[in-house]
Amino acid sequence: MFRALRVVRDDAGVTSVKLETGLTDDDLMPGEVTIDVEYSSINFKDGLALTGRPGVIKPQRLIPGIDLFGTVAESSVSSSSSSLSSSSSSSSQWQPGDRVLVNGWGIGETHDGGLSERARVPAEWLTAVPASITSSRAAAIGTAGFTAMLGVLAIQRHGVLEGDVLVTGASGGVGSIAVALLARAGYRVTASTGRIAEHDYLRSLGAAEIIDRATLSEPGKPLQSQHWVAVIDSVGSHTLANALAQTNYGGIVAACGLAQGADLPTTVMPFILRGVTLAGINSVFCPTPLRHQAWSRLATDLDPALLDSLTTTIGLADAVDVAEAILAGKVRGRTVVAVTR
Repeated sequence: MFRALRVVRDDAGVTSVKLETGLTDDDLMPGEVTIDVEYSSINFKDGLALTGRPGVIKPQRLIPGIDLFGTVAESSVSSSSSSLSSSSSSSSQWQPGDRVLVNGWGIGETHDGGLSERARVPAEWLTAVPASITSSRAAAIGTAGFTAMLGVLAIQRHGVLEGDVLVTGASGGVGSIAVALLARAGYRVTASTGRIAEHDYLRSLGAAEIIDRATLSEPGKPLQSQHWVAVIDSVGSHTLANALAQTNYGGIVAACGLAQGADLPTTVMPFILRGVTLAGINSVFCPTPLRHQAWSRLATDLDPALLDSLTTTIGLADAVDVAEAILAGKVRGRTVVAVTR
């Protein structure tokens, strides 16, 4: 038997979160692989789900958690290899005891997610945890770090290999890891945050300069002075519009979030007058080869000690409180959930 958090929406649309105990494998959703879950994490999307905000969880009853990390308990697909370098997870063969992760693919949204001690998912959703990363550190990276790395890869595919890069929402999960990855790769990173108390923290991650988010969050001119060769933005709305307006000729903005809003009040001018590229980052249905590339790079490019410094670990019952805090912008870095605690 196992425990899980479950979000329940009644016929009147009222949402509640319950810590359920005494669940069995009969309560799991369909899939070829059953996993003993060790860790999950709290992302902005989890914050929305756990506090009853609409738009994340689709069924009336679902276990939230868009990340899960653990070991294979049972698999109907088993043979000799579950290599991270496999070109397709659907052809990977999973063995009991394999360390695996799932991020995206709809877990915590349409399929039961990682805030549970047990999970069952389709085999093709699994990725092997890189051998050099512990499961707890993989959870500290989670969807947030995975998304940050997808942003870095988009910038590098664009041919931008040096220069001044802006990271918005820099104190959050995506932003913190983006700052660390970009700084270690040799970029000069400017971090945007509204939290004065986090300046030393951001400098410890490698930020060369810190600006107040208020300088970006209000309506601005469609074209402004050029500052950035690239941007990783997790904020959206006016912040993203101003970032586009300040990006250098031929630069790229990787957009991956909407903490300020889903609107984009801009014009075509940054695109047609400066050749700026707006690249959308979607971690949920990221193609398997790119997914493997991102996790491989995270295994080599992210300083483990630095990752530990920006990580807090909580138990399963504490997840709801942290969800409220993450939506209020009060959570620094990454929060790992040790689901068996």
